[in-house]
Amino acid sequence: MLAGRYLRAKRQQGGVALISIISFIGIMLAVATLIIVMSVMNGFRSELLGRILGFQGHVFVTGGVLDGAERDRAAAAILKVPGVTQAAPIIEAQAIAIGPSQITGALVRGIGPKDLGETRLVAGNITQGTLKGFGDGEFGGDVVVLGERLAQQLGVRPGDTITLISPSGGATAFGGTPLQKPYTVGATFSVGMSQYDQAYIYMPLAQAQLFFGREDTADAIEVRVTDPDHAAQMKAAINKAAGPGAVVNDWTQRDSSFWGALKVERNVMRLILMLLVAIAAMNIISGLVMLVKNKGRDIAILRTMGAGQGSILRIFFMAGAGVGALGTLAGLLIGTLFCIYIGEIQSFVEYVTGQAVFSSDVYYLSRIPAKVDWAEVALIVSWSLGMSFLATLPPSWRASRLDPVEALRYE
Repeated sequence: MLAGRYLRAKRQQGGVALISIISFIGIMLAVATLIIVMSVMNGFRSELLGRILGFQGHVFVTGGVLDGAERDRAAAAILKVPGVTQAAPIIEAQAIAIGPSQITGALVRGIGPKDLGETRLVAGNITQGTLKGFGDGEFGGDVVVLGERLAQQLGVRPGDTITLISPSGGATAFGGTPLQKPYTVGATFSVGMSQYDQAYIYMPLAQAQLFFGREDTADAIEVRVTDPDHAAQMKAAINKAAGPGAVVNDWTQRDSSFWGALKVERNVMRLILMLLVAIAAMNIISGLVMLVKNKGRDIAILRTMGAGQGSILRIFFMAGAGVGALGTLAGLLIGTLFCIYIGEIQSFVEYVTGQAVFSSDVYYLSRIPAKVDWAEVALIVSWSLGMSFLATLPPSWRASRLDPVEALRYE
């Protein structure tokens, strides 16, 4: 009761309501900012992880098991490993794509029709056309599947024809020569990442072997597992199934610099914003120091009435801790609501400003992702409360040590 009265006291009564309000707002904004930023970074990681691994695979088998019947045997054996959901031989090569509107470079991925249908990120995001007819015909046929942005750039739609130029498709006595061939666009896909949608072309594996002069081999066996986070632990079993000539790598090794940089950035950002919360909590000290100074006579009277040092300490500790707890609660509420409705907030800002605030060409994703990690939210709330409680201890301890005789000497 006393702590609440002291915080609500008006300025002429020796109160510090303004400083308490400033401390409350500072903690609220700091906690909300920390929750929002970390949730957006978690959302980025989750979205990028899901899309990149959904497109690229989790484990990659290369080496001497990629030729002919040995490749098919290795893929069948890998599929029997517990936790493996797909083992697809692939070819990846660069080509020049020519359309009615433009000429551009592209990445061609050769894959079997069945394996493309099982790649849910692509097969489940067909925007135009259909996968029917992909892989039909001699050497896989001439139907290809394009990323939607690449199709728009080339000015083609399903049913149109594009020309691909392979840098080393034809073999002669003098080495490889460029090979040019027309293909029919069967469908377009959009996975929500511009680096894939504007660069990739899917081609039947047999046709890719012919077009790029690979004969009866592949570049890798792309393996997908149930839990990508356990891909590194599954490498030994996959290597054993593939055979002694296999070389096995997982996604963390292929993109180690990217994922490492993302992790460091996330940890550094968390540290910086937690320091911001600590600085905001330090405002409580200034408010309590002024409150103790203004309430010196009240403290002396309470002490002479029988209040112990512990009682005085608790009064001022509750006053400061109350500001910190309320600020943390308000920040928690604002931060979580902002993350839940971040899509609507983005749309509103873009409507008001008339500009895109989140360009997919820059950030790879079309919308701002936000994933609230409740364990991390609990850590943020605990840190904020801990810093608030810690900031109240010095002025509260000083108030409890105040000598009643000295406080009333000049009254």
